[in-house]
Order: sequence, then C-alpha cells, then structure tokens
Amino acid sequence: MADETSATPPLILEDFIPYRLNKAAEAISQRFAGLYRDQYGLTRPEWRTLATLGQFGTLTATAIGTHSSMHKTKVSRAVFALEQRRWLRRKRDDIDRRIENLELTAAGRKAYAALAKVAHAFEEELLSRLGPCGETELKAGLAALENYYR
Repeated sequence: MADETSATPPLILEDFIPYRLNKAAEAISQRFAGLYRDQYGLTRPEWRTLATLGQFGTLTATAIGTHSSMHKTKVSRAVFALEQRRWLRRKRDDIDRRIENLELTAAGRKAYAALAKVAHAFEEELLSRLGPCGETELKAGLAALENYYR
C-alpha cells in the first residue's frame, strides 16, 4: 500500500494565502504602529481603543473589545492608560450603575483627530501603491472573504 502522504504535494507556506494575508497584515500594522507609537507613545490596544471611541463616541469596555477584536484585559489596560493621559473618562450609567460608559475627553478627541489624519494619510499612501484598479480589487476581495467567514 502506497504512503498517502507521498501523493500530497508539499505545502509551500510562502504561497499559502492565509499565511500571506497574515504576513502582509502584520507588516502593514507594524508600519502603522510605528507612527502612532513614535508620535504619541501609544500601544496597539491603546490606539484601537482611542480609534473606536473616536469613531463611535460613548461605549462600554465590552463594546470596544467586541468591535476591535481585543481581549478584555487588553481593553482594560488601554482604558487605564488613556485615562492616565486624561484622554478618556469613565461615567457610570444612569440606569444600570454596574455599567461604565467610556468617552474621550477634549484632549482625547484632539489626539484622535490628529491620529485620524495620520491614519488616512497612511491608508492613502498604502492604496496608492496598488493603483485604482488594485484598490478596487483588494477592497472587493477583502469584502468577499469577510462576508464568507462571518
């Protein structure tokens, strides 16, 4: 009886789409992280928390974690760090006192606005490398994968 593994072609990791997507995403994320880390001293969870609150306004830590795909301990540490900077404040919910709503302070909104400009410029430069057709195809491909794996 023939060895079943001999009929299977080797997996070339560098050609495997999930590996390539992960590698590209990590490289891009690291490049962008350098910008917000160098300019503001933020960690990735702090940036995601700031960006999520900047986008949506008042949220709970649980909602931030869900939206940004972060574990609750990372969100908790990020919230604490942003609160120490006075970029974020906690407010007890008027109806359910167990719930803390989080929102950016004026200083936090100012930092968010500045970082949003940096993020838009970063994305624009990234997409310019693809050209208009490549940008359209990338966005369509990502949407198709995101919809399929939801």
